[in-house]
Amino acid sequence: MYLKTLHLRQFRNYLDCEVDFEAPKTILVGNNAQGKSNLLEAVELLSTLKSHRAGRDRDLIREGAADGKITATLERANGLVDLALTLRTQGRRTAAINQEALRRQMDFLGVLNAVEFSSLDLDLVRGAPEQRRNWLDSILTQLEPVYAHILQQYNQVLRQRNALLRQEARKAQPSSSNRQEEISTKSGDLNRDSELALWDVQLAIAGSRVTRRRARVLTRLAPLAQAWHASISGRAEVLELKYAPNVTLEKEEPEAVQQAFLEKIQQRRVVEHHQGTTLVGPHRDEVEFTINQTPARIYGSQGQQRTLVLALKLAELKLIEEVVGEPPLLLLDDVLAELDPNRQNQLLDAIQDRFQTLITTTHLGSFDAQWLNSSQILSVQAGQIKR
Repeated sequence: MYLKTLHLRQFRNYLDCEVDFEAPKTILVGNNAQGKSNLLEAVELLSTLKSHRAGRDRDLIREGAADGKITATLERANGLVDLALTLRTQGRRTAAINQEALRRQMDFLGVLNAVEFSSLDLDLVRGAPEQRRNWLDSILTQLEPVYAHILQQYNQVLRQRNALLRQEARKAQPSSSNRQEEISTKSGDLNRDSELALWDVQLAIAGSRVTRRRARVLTRLAPLAQAWHASISGRAEVLELKYAPNVTLEKEEPEAVQQAFLEKIQQRRVVEHHQGTTLVGPHRDEVEFTINQTPARIYGSQGQQRTLVLALKLAELKLIEEVVGEPPLLLLDDVLAELDPNRQNQLLDAIQDRFQTLITTTHLGSFDAQWLNSSQILSVQAGQIKR
C-alpha cells in the first residue's frame, strides 16, 4: 500500500496543509515542536483510530476550532481508496471511505495499515504491563479489525462488574464488629450474588476471546522477532517472548478457557469483594521479554532494550505484511537519534524501498547520500510544510 496524499485541516498546529508523497521514503526535517510528529499522528489515526499521544479528540483539534479533519488517498493492490476522519470538540467523530459515511467506525480499521516506531516505544520493555498489552492490542486491531469490538465489549463488561463490586464493597463497610462476616460470599445478598454471577459469565466469555487472540498473535510474532533480534545482535543473544495471561491457557478451546476464567473468579471472590475491583481477566495480562534467559525489563542494558524494541517493530512489519498481503507503512518518529550507528544501519537496510516510510528528524546527518538521494525531503516549520 502507498499513501499518495494527506490533507490536514485544523489538526493540531496545522491550519490547512496538503502533502503529496512522491517517493517511497519521506524525511520530515525541522526543529522540535514544529509539527513533524503531528503529521505522523494523523496517519496513525487513519490506521488505528487512536493516538498514543492524546486520549481526547479535542486535544487533536487546532486551538479555537470546533472541528478538525484528516483526509488521505491511499493506493492499495485493488485500487485507490479515499479516507476521511472528522474530529469534533463536541460530539462524535465521523469516518468515511470513498465519500461514504460509515455507520460503524470499526469498518474504518484495516484499510490503512501502519507501524509506528517512536522514542516512546523504548518504554515497551521497561514500562508498565499496560504498555505491552496496548502494543499487542494495536497489532491485533490491524490484523483483525473486529478485535476492536471484542476488546470494547470486554472493557464494558469490566466497567459494569467493577461498578457492582465497588457498590458492594461500600455496603460491606463495618457497622458492627462482624466485618468479615459481612463481606464474605456466604453472607452476601442473594440478589447481589445472582447479578454478579451474570457478570462473571460475561467476563469469562468476553475475556476468553481477548486472551485467546493475544496468545495466537504473540505465537506468530515471536519467531519473527527472534530472527530479527539474532540478526541485529550478531547472534550473540537469544530473545524469548512469552505471553503470561492472568488466566492460564491449558487448552485453546473457547469452552475450556471460559471455564478456567470462572474457576479463577471463584478463587478470587472474597478478595475482589474486599478490594472492590475485578482481579481476573486480560486487563492484568503480561508479556515477558527475556534475553539469554534474563528478564530484559530488569537487567537489560539500554543497548539490549533498544535492540529488542527494534526487533519487535520489524517483526510487526513482517507479520502485518504476511497477513494483509501488502506491506504496511512505517512511521519513524525521531527514533534514529535513539539508535547507535549499527542499529540505524540495520533499520535502514531492512526498510530499503520495501515499505513506504515517513521519518521525522531534526537533522539529516543520520542518512547516507544514497538514502537522501532516493528520499523526498520536506521541511516542517510552525505547521507549514515545504520542499
